[in-house]
Amino acid sequence: MSSGGLELPSGDSGRDEGGSTDTPPSAVSLARPVDTGSQIGPELNWGADAWREVRTRAQRAGRAYIWLNLVEQRLRAVVAAVLRPIYEPVHGDDWVVAAAGPAGQEWVQRAVAVREVSRRKGYLLDPADDNVLSFLTLPQLRELMVQHWPCFEPYFDDRRDVELALDELEVTRNVVSRNRALSETVLAQAERASSRLLEILGGDAEVPSARRLPVDAVEEIVGDRFADVVGVHPDRVRLLRQFPAEDLFGGARRLDAIGIGLNLLVQNFSGRRLMRLAEAGGRVRLLFLNPASSAVKRRERELGLKRGELSRSVEMNILHMRRVRSRLRDPGAFQIHVFDETPRFTAYLVDGDGADGVAVVQSYLRRARGMEAPVLVLRSGSRVVKADEARGGEHGLFETYREEFESVWADSRPVS
Repeated sequence: MSSGGLELPSGDSGRDEGGSTDTPPSAVSLARPVDTGSQIGPELNWGADAWREVRTRAQRAGRAYIWLNLVEQRLRAVVAAVLRPIYEPVHGDDWVVAAAGPAGQEWVQRAVAVREVSRRKGYLLDPADDNVLSFLTLPQLRELMVQHWPCFEPYFDDRRDVELALDELEVTRNVVSRNRALSETVLAQAERASSRLLEILGGDAEVPSARRLPVDAVEEIVGDRFADVVGVHPDRVRLLRQFPAEDLFGGARRLDAIGIGLNLLVQNFSGRRLMRLAEAGGRVRLLFLNPASSAVKRRERELGLKRGELSRSVEMNILHMRRVRSRLRDPGAFQIHVFDETPRFTAYLVDGDGADGVAVVQSYLRRARGMEAPVLVLRSGSRVVKADEARGGEHGLFETYREEFESVWADSRPVS
């Protein structure tokens, strides 16, 4: 039989006695599916490595998006605050179109069209977004700012700083908008540029402790889930790499510390710096584990140290702090105590009596020295924590450790 001039042979046609499968010139060969005993077609399942990769991409893109969102909202507010009073009295609701001028007619008209489509389809969920300005992208907002720089110049010191920061963000914006891979280097660059730009535009977060511990955009948005915790580090080495002792203790007006030997302070912050801190009006309270207590001997056994090794180390740290205290005009500003209880954690609370406090906390693990234990970084004055307190709810971790310090301090003994 023929169909359209082509002959479809039977399964045995074209096979000779020798097993040859030559196909006649006028026939079309139909390939039989190969029975592999497995699923036919490409493998669609993702393995552990693939899931790990996409999660990493999503985490980086999510962080970058939050920064970009904050910058775009802040820039939109700045453009509106400066240009609206100039153009709105004459052009009314079309003030953005007028501000764009002939050079921006193409992109501003596109924004107008998108706004109209969003209106018809009900995409405008917030009446505050029912304006052309809300439909301008970051590059278009930048163009408005550059075109009208004489209007913005009284508010900003250097136009070049603004443009350089926006240039650095453009790479990240393109990558995130197209769901491509964002490298760790580019993400870090985008976070630095965003933070700098928000500071230039006057939109930096009003957090008192920001001078000591820079505010993270992601922390500000989702930080209420973590009860004052703004950083977690696998060990003290990684903490000091990102958060040097000078950043933590420098300029503190109050420093309370509790632990076995307080090595983070004693070995990473010089005695001369501690003297300057106290002479400048700072108040220091240090709580060491009594080197003669049975708790030190138990800790030595836990860590597999030689007898007396840990107690000598604590004694040396106490002697060093005593020397610092002896050089002060007001020794009462520098108090040293010891306690005899089982040590449960080490904590350094900086400016813990105010809303700008920062704390570094480590729990003691049975087989790990303090240098190897995980580290929590806490910030006091959390928005959510304050709201919870106003409702009579629980406070955050910062206050918990501050109260614990005061409790141990009350039962401790001063070192002469």
